[in-house]
Amino acid sequence: MKAAFLPARGVVQVSGADARKYLNGLFTSDVTRLHPGEARFAALLQPQGKIIVDFLVTQAPSEDAASDTAERFLLDCPREMAQTLADRLGLYKLRAKVMIENLSDRLGVIAAWDGEMAATPELGFADPRQAALGWRIVAAESELPSIAGRIGAEIVTEAAYEAHRIDSSTPLGGRDYAYGDAFPHETNMDRLHGVDFAKGCYVGQEVVSRMQHRGITRTRAGQVLFDASDPGPSPAPGTPIIAGDKTVGTLGSVADRKGIAMLRLDRIAEAIQAGLPLTAGGLTIRVADFDALQGTPKKTVA
Repeated sequence: MKAAFLPARGVVQVSGADARKYLNGLFTSDVTRLHPGEARFAALLQPQGKIIVDFLVTQAPSEDAASDTAERFLLDCPREMAQTLADRLGLYKLRAKVMIENLSDRLGVIAAWDGEMAATPELGFADPRQAALGWRIVAAESELPSIAGRIGAEIVTEAAYEAHRIDSSTPLGGRDYAYGDAFPHETNMDRLHGVDFAKGCYVGQEVVSRMQHRGITRTRAGQVLFDASDPGPSPAPGTPIIAGDKTVGTLGSVADRKGIAMLRLDRIAEAIQAGLPLTAGGLTIRVADFDALQGTPKKTVA
């Protein structure tokens, strides 16, 4: 098993008597059924349905064992967006009995994968997006050696985890797509258990439900593969993907000759039909599983 501290991740805590109901009315996933040691993949959306920020939300054990109203939830989010997330949540607080804190100066996130943990730390949970991503543990960076020892993991770099994430075809907000510019369906949240279509209302729900009902998503995040015979360096994130004289996508994060890209499915289908190669930064690429990207996913409950 491998374990890495992820310095790009931060932690926001939401606690209080109304915390569960409050968050459930805002997030794309159902928080009402969440229990300590579990997690959901979710997002806070604009009213227009685009993602402000996405995150993993877990319920932490109450700090007050004598109270049944002091529930607290930890949001594993991009560190650079942690204060933005805390501020945006605060806008919806009104009279709700909740406290919102950005704990990123004290707590971070450890990822553990490629095996089973010998023990589960108190703030550890299985990554809800897909099993291949393993586990997440909310902890200070200084705790990494002791936690790695307890779970039976070799300490590796963040880059090693990023390569694994890309190999698992899992897009990452802020790297593979821009916040404020993408809908949940475009980032595969509907396929990664990030949207519950059976829950009640939340901010942006009407737009997301309409996209689900119509079943048409022109843009999707997908894995792309670089031609192994081409010795050139991998292009930088943000490089356009070209077919003929048209831009058909934008490259995101890259590792080990694989990458995640935002792809215009209709334009790529036209390029394939016309026999046009796809290139990025002058290198030939191909979409790893284009048929799967085009397919309609089964109904997802987070």
